[in-house]
Amino acid sequence: MSTAKFDTIGQYLLKRLYEAGVKHIFGVPGDYVLGFYDLMVKSPVRHIGTTREDSAAFAADGYARCLGMGALAVTYGVGALNTVNAVAGAYAESSPVVVISGGPGVREQRDDPLIHHRFGPFTFQREIFERITCVSVVLNDPVIAFRQIDHAIASARRCCKPVYIEIPRDMVMVEGYPMPEVATEWFASDQGALSEAIAETVELMAKSVSPMVIAGIELHRHKLQETLVKFVERTKLPVVATLSGKSVIAERHPAYFGIYQGAMSSENARYTVEQSDLLLMLGVTLTDIDTGIYTAKLDPHSMIRASMDEVVISAHRYPRVSLADFLAKLTDSVKTCNEAYAVKPAPLASGAFPETGRAITIVRLIERINRALSDEMIVVCDVGDCLFAAIDLQVHEQSEFLASGFYATMGFAVPAALGAQIARPDHRTLVLVGDGAFQMTGTELSTHAHFGLNPIVVVFNNQGYSTERGILEGPFNDISSWRFDKLGEVFGPLAGYDVTTEEAFETALISALNNQTMPSIINVHLSADDSSSAMKRLAEHLKSRVKG
Repeated sequence: MSTAKFDTIGQYLLKRLYEAGVKHIFGVPGDYVLGFYDLMVKSPVRHIGTTREDSAAFAADGYARCLGMGALAVTYGVGALNTVNAVAGAYAESSPVVVISGGPGVREQRDDPLIHHRFGPFTFQREIFERITCVSVVLNDPVIAFRQIDHAIASARRCCKPVYIEIPRDMVMVEGYPMPEVATEWFASDQGALSEAIAETVELMAKSVSPMVIAGIELHRHKLQETLVKFVERTKLPVVATLSGKSVIAERHPAYFGIYQGAMSSENARYTVEQSDLLLMLGVTLTDIDTGIYTAKLDPHSMIRASMDEVVISAHRYPRVSLADFLAKLTDSVKTCNEAYAVKPAPLASGAFPETGRAITIVRLIERINRALSDEMIVVCDVGDCLFAAIDLQVHEQSEFLASGFYATMGFAVPAALGAQIARPDHRTLVLVGDGAFQMTGTELSTHAHFGLNPIVVVFNNQGYSTERGILEGPFNDISSWRFDKLGEVFGPLAGYDVTTEEAFETALISALNNQTMPSIINVHLSADDSSSAMKRLAEHLKSRVKG
C-alpha cells in the first residue's frame, strides 16, 4: 500500500496561488478561516492584515491590477459579506481577484445548527458570490478539490474577473487527490473571421484621412499595452484613452492626445476624436462615465470596435475574434509609417507656483501635482472631483493610474494603494481622495504605516460630497470635519500637513516627497463650491436626471 503524502486542500490552494504570482493575501482573521491562516504563516505567501474586510478586497484589487491577480481571505458571513461591494467593483472593472472564505465545517453543517455568523441556508453565501464572480466553488469534496482550485484560478486569469473559493474549516487539513491535468478549452479566435476583420480594417485605414485610436480598459486587463504601443509606433496614429482606460499608454508618449469623455473632454481631445473619419476603438466599454453621460459624438458607421471577443465594423460583425489576436495581427498587417506624429497643441502655460497669499484651488492643485509626478509613481484615485480633476494629470508610465472609473465606488483609493505598493515595492503611490471617501476606508493608512510604506495622500477636503452637491444640494451632502493632518497620533508613524494656501501646499508637498520612511497625508482645504470644469459639466448632465 502506498504511503505517499499529498498536499492538504489548504496547502494546495496556497501553492497554486503562489505559482500564479500571488505572493501576498490580504484579509482579516476569523475562526472559520483561522486554520487556513495558520497554514499561510508556514507558507511562502505573506499575510497582509487590513482594518476591514472590504479594504482587503480593495487592496487585492489594486494588487491584481499591478501583478495580474490578487487574493483575500476572510471568515464566513460577517467577513465575506463585508467584501461584496468591493468584489462587485472588481467584477465590473474586470480585475482578477480570488476571494477565499472560510466556512463552517462539512460535518457541523450536516446537523443544520444555528451557529454564529449564519444568516440562512449554508448555500446562501456561495449563491450571493455566484452573481459577482465568474466561478464559485466550495471545497467540500477532497476528490475534486484540487481540480476545482485549478479551474477557479485559471478562470480568474482568463476572464479577468473575480472568483470565489469557500473552504470549510474541517477541510483545510484534509489531503486532496491529485488528478491528471485536463486540457482546458479556452476561447480561440475563428481564423476566418479574424482574417476578414483584418482585411476590412486595413482597407478602411488605407482610405481614411484622419484615423485614430480610442484605447480602453480591456487593453489594461488583458495586458495588451505593449502591443498597443507597437501598433501606434508603427502607424503613427494619434491615441486618446477613455477615463477607465487612463494610462493604458504612457501619457507623455508623443501619440497621446488625452482623455476622451464626450462633453467632459478637453477641447483638443474632443475635436481630435469627433472630427476623425475612422475610429479604432480597442478594448473600449461604452459606459456612461466613459461617454461623458452619453454626450460623446461618435458615428457608428465610422467605427471599428474590437472588444468582448468580437470585432464590429460599421454594420459588419465578426464574432469569436479576441482583442489580443485582432490587435497583434493588425499590427503585423499595417504598413510602417515614417512620418512624424501628429502635432498636438502646446499645453497652456501655468502660472508660477506658489503665489503668495493665494488660496489653493483644484485647478492649481492638479497643475502642481502634475509637475511632481515621476517615473516611479503610481497614482491611485478615488471617485468624485479628484477623479475628474485627475483627467489633466499626465502619468509618466503606462498602467500607473488606478481608479474605480466605471463602478465608481467611494473608498477605493487608500486600500487599493496598499495593494499596489505591496505588489510593486519599487514604486511609490500618490493617493488622491476626497474627505468623504477617506472617512470610509482611510483607516487603511494605518496599515501602510504598519508595513513601513510611504504613500503620499492628498485629501481634497471640501467639507462634504462635492459630486452630489453639484447635482442636488442639500444638508445630506455635509459630513463631519476631520483633522486628517493629526491622524499620526492615532495611526502610528505618519507625517501630516494642514493646507489652505499655495505656499503651504508647496511646503507640504516638498516635505512629503522627501519623506521616504513613512506615509504623508496632506489635508487640503478647498472651497465647497470649487470644482473642476469636467465635474461641473458632469453635474449639469446628471442634475436633469435626478430631478426627472
